[in-house]
Amino acid sequence: MKFTLSWLKDHLDTDASLSRIAETLTAIGLELEGIEDRAAALTGFNVARIVSAEQHPNADRLRVCQVETGTERGTIQVVCGAPNARAGIGVVLATPGAVVPTNGMVIKEGEIRSVASMGMMCSARELGLGEDHDGIIELSPDLPLGTPYAALAGLDDPVIEISVTPNRGDALGVRGIARDLAAAGLGTLKPFQPVAVTASAPSAIHWAIEDREGCPFILGRTIRGVRNGPSPDWLAARLKAIGLRPINTLVDITNYFSFDLGRPLHVFDVAQVQGDMLTVRRGAGETFRTLNGKDITVTAEDCVIADASGVDSLAGITGGERTGCTEATTDVFIECALFDPVRIARSGRHHQISTDARQRFERGVDQALLPAALEAATAMILSLCGGEASAITSAGAEPSWQREATLRFARLEELGGLAVPPDEAVSALERLGFGILSRNAEHVTVSVPSWRNDMAARSPLDLPATLDAARAATLAEAAAEAEPEAELIEEVLRLRGMDAIPACSLPVDHAVPGASLSPRQTRAALARRELAASGLMECVTFSFVAHEVAARFGGTEESLRLLNPIASDLDQLRPTPVATLALALARNAARGLPEAALFEVGPAFSANGQSQVAAAIRGGMTPRHWLEPARSLDAMDAKGDLFSLLAALGVPMDSLSVTAEAPCWYHPGRSGVVRQGPKTVLGTFGELHPALIEAMDLPSPTIAFELFLDAVPEPKRRRRAAPTLPPFQPLTRDFAFLAQRGTSADALLRAIRGADRSLITRVSLFDVYDGDKLPEGMISLGVEVTLQPQERSLTDAEIEAISAKIVAAAGKATGATLR
Repeated sequence: MKFTLSWLKDHLDTDASLSRIAETLTAIGLELEGIEDRAAALTGFNVARIVSAEQHPNADRLRVCQVETGTERGTIQVVCGAPNARAGIGVVLATPGAVVPTNGMVIKEGEIRSVASMGMMCSARELGLGEDHDGIIELSPDLPLGTPYAALAGLDDPVIEISVTPNRGDALGVRGIARDLAAAGLGTLKPFQPVAVTASAPSAIHWAIEDREGCPFILGRTIRGVRNGPSPDWLAARLKAIGLRPINTLVDITNYFSFDLGRPLHVFDVAQVQGDMLTVRRGAGETFRTLNGKDITVTAEDCVIADASGVDSLAGITGGERTGCTEATTDVFIECALFDPVRIARSGRHHQISTDARQRFERGVDQALLPAALEAATAMILSLCGGEASAITSAGAEPSWQREATLRFARLEELGGLAVPPDEAVSALERLGFGILSRNAEHVTVSVPSWRNDMAARSPLDLPATLDAARAATLAEAAAEAEPEAELIEEVLRLRGMDAIPACSLPVDHAVPGASLSPRQTRAALARRELAASGLMECVTFSFVAHEVAARFGGTEESLRLLNPIASDLDQLRPTPVATLALALARNAARGLPEAALFEVGPAFSANGQSQVAAAIRGGMTPRHWLEPARSLDAMDAKGDLFSLLAALGVPMDSLSVTAEAPCWYHPGRSGVVRQGPKTVLGTFGELHPALIEAMDLPSPTIAFELFLDAVPEPKRRRRAAPTLPPFQPLTRDFAFLAQRGTSADALLRAIRGADRSLITRVSLFDVYDGDKLPEGMISLGVEVTLQPQERSLTDAEIEAISAKIVAAAGKATGATLR
């Protein structure tokens, strides 16, 4: 929020210095962002007059000017290249030592093409006052010479910028800031009582409200015979000072009151309004062009203002180009309304439109200020543009503001950490505009002023009908428990000064600190290190995705829909980080990086709550290398990455099994689920489904895996004895099994391992053959089994017996037979 010092003094009668005002703003919670002293930046730039201008002897485009300074330096010589440099005009002269604001150049005396030059005459662009640089600034020759240009141009008014927290919508107007400073003892708040304008006739345009939820009350009036054009210098200067571009008087007046009173207004060109009725209603899919030339399509969630031909305004956010006021406007209709903050915020985010009006409406405006603001704006229009005002027309129910809050004096010290006498606390609230309803020794009950919307009870909550009953009840209970007492305590403390709260030393603990990370955090940190060491790059993506993206990854639960999304295409919590990693991979592929390898350790959301997942994704081909040709990635690459991570996390690898039935976003025949035991699912891996790859423009193939960190068991913390080498030599035996095509190799290996766990230490698959020499529908699996005797060497008979047990176990589990 920006404003000038003189603007502040329009509302605050004070003789406080600028530095004291700045200190007080921060002390009362309106944090100072900075002060722009434009006069200081223009030190050394004074009014002067050109006495004569002659052609430069050594340059066709330069002129040698004699410039009268009005100071003890008298008349000096300045070489200038501006085409409009001529005798008799006033100019802005930069004297030696002045610093040009736009480029930091220091003005010095010197020679230009062998002719002495004692200064520089400036253009508007060089002073940072506009884009005009075709010539120097021309001033009246009758102005007092030697006068600082900043004072002449009204640039000696410091611009103050503060940071406004979301709960302080009243501080988005200069009057609200002045009110706080007056309460803090920096002067007296000037009265604001605009005189009602005498109406000449009924309004030519009237209101109708169909969407009372979005707009409970609205005012307006017609002013005929206005003369619209450029704003007067004082108005244009104030708007420029706070970063706004003056447009024309009518529009500039509405912008002025948006910052002056924190009250957004809008003006319609009556000649462009079709019919005599403006209707506030919900959008119905129409497309209209905004004032900045952007075409948007409104929805039923938007509150709009429409005439007989269609939408004229996205209510509370931006007007329409068709009915906007230009310098040709002669009849104008002023809108002054009360809009629902939640609806305004949602519409602004949906259409990605940010305006000063939206910023104020979504924080809540002063409900009691509507008639006074309309009268003040009308008076200014009549003063600057002329015309005749009609009677005020309205629709809806005029708001009745009645809010009460109670402050317990004991709670003030308990929560605020500062003992404030009750009389002082009550006085602080009174100075801030709170009315005292009742008081005793224990507490005071006050009426909340209409401009403090942050203390307004928002009940019933604006909850969608599709929200499940349990969640709706939780939100309603939280709203019911929200009391404004803490807000009152804050009000008292900020007027007292936060620096008055005594500092308390933190307790000193001399004990040796324990582990700073929980096991869950340690597991996540280890996963990040291992994945990064594997050559993947870490991403931190949004936990929000579009509903259609979430549906592709199984996220169809309505409970995952966001009530208040930050954007319309980020309206659902992601069911898996693979969803957002896939979006990131698609963006990389679109920019020429299809082989990106990404990972993320973050939350996944389901109807059962939130879980922590380590996920990774790769696309395209393996890197090219001289040892081996590049190849397409496959499910085994994803499995290898996942198993490497499981091993690094200390998971016993011989306890794992791989089954099918991976989620729907994986390829049904090239994916798997990793389990520990029959029930615990540790992760999934595989190639993504071809339909998903096509829909999301991913490189083909794309592989991914997920590890559910919450399901990973913590490593056992028992002391292990140093391993000893067995005294007997291990021996290996190879088996070739004939099995039905589709038999799970993992099931076969697990069955063999379980044939004799005391002797069998390793089982591995070394060959797969499915040639035409086998019976139809059969496959040959080659398995290597390692036997490790512990007490003595095995005899041939014992080896044969173990081999028979292996064949029997394989046949029982999978139906496989020995070839």
